[in-house]
Amino acid sequence: MLHSDVRFKEAIKMAIVHVTDQNFSEEIASGVVLVDFWATWCGPCKMIAPVLEEIDAEIGDQVKIAKLDVDNNQATAAEYQVMSIPTLLLFKDGELKAKTVGFQPKEALIEFINENQ
Repeated sequence: MLHSDVRFKEAIKMAIVHVTDQNFSEEIASGVVLVDFWATWCGPCKMIAPVLEEIDAEIGDQVKIAKLDVDNNQATAAEYQVMSIPTLLLFKDGELKAKTVGFQPKEALIEFINENQ
């Protein structure tokens, strides 16, 4: 791979986005989107955050990663019956494909994404 190809790939990589009740539907409408339902006070949520950053760095061009703070966006959390956090929901073109609850190591999350998209 040429050096310019590497820079281009970095440029098109998605960044982790923060979603709200107001823009949730719009953010999950197209492509593969992994949504992390979390809260600032949640220990396992803090543990999974750097894992999601690594996944974004590795496969961010294949999956968009979004984070939704359940304390500030209770309507969406209720709609998807999020009872424990972190809960990760995988959407493809707006359709819920899979759900996993609790901390997951990077390899398990990448497998979860690949098996369910």
